[in-house]
Amino acid sequence: MPVVKYPRVVDPLWHEWDEKAQKCGLRHTIYAVNGDQYTGEWLDNLKHGKGTQIWKRTGAIYSGDWKFGKRDGYGSYSIPDPVTKEYKKVYTGWWKNDKKCGYGTLFYPSGECYEGEWSSGLRSGWGRMCYRDGSVYEGQWLAGQPGGQGMLCLSNDNRYEGGWKDGKKHGPGRFFYLDKGQLLEGIWVADIPKCGIMIDFGRDEAPAPTQYPIPKIELADPDAVLAEAQAMFDDSQN
Repeated sequence: MPVVKYPRVVDPLWHEWDEKAQKCGLRHTIYAVNGDQYTGEWLDNLKHGKGTQIWKRTGAIYSGDWKFGKRDGYGSYSIPDPVTKEYKKVYTGWWKNDKKCGYGTLFYPSGECYEGEWSSGLRSGWGRMCYRDGSVYEGQWLAGQPGGQGMLCLSNDNRYEGGWKDGKKHGPGRFFYLDKGQLLEGIWVADIPKCGIMIDFGRDEAPAPTQYPIPKIELADPDAVLAEAQAMFDDSQN
């Protein structure tokens, strides 16, 4: 029976080029089984260098730096508007190990905005948050919430300066009631002032000052009080 010799199957040239493109840093487009698309540089079959990823399910786009398959370096993340379909920027800044890390700006769907430092995807370090109601917090952050020293300016220009913990006023601080022309200086615990002093502050320029000014506390006869204290001290020495 004659032996049938089949021709040796040779991989097409495109297959060899595809492997080189993924391993040697050349720009190449790859489509995942779920429809996701990546166009950019590669290293050892991993996204590495400059590239753009498009997620089919959400339509989101990331364009920027990659390192061994993860977002790492500087890049921007955007999503399409559900109505207009136009892309809206969500985050622009630095990444590390696929999470926000370093300095960056995040735009929230509600219209709020945070600009500052990040760590492991959370607001950490120094940053500035603009809230929907018009208030602005600028200061230290820890694990995604105000923590440390910071200042909160309300939409009516009243402001708090002092300590924060877990997103609440905590520790020594000062609250300026500029609309009333008063200042509260004291100690806060979990957003509640526990003790302190209230004084008039800019009362003459305040738009809605309190009806009665806070009276000054003065000694009726300071010389007599001093003399009495001196006498008590002298007695204690005898």
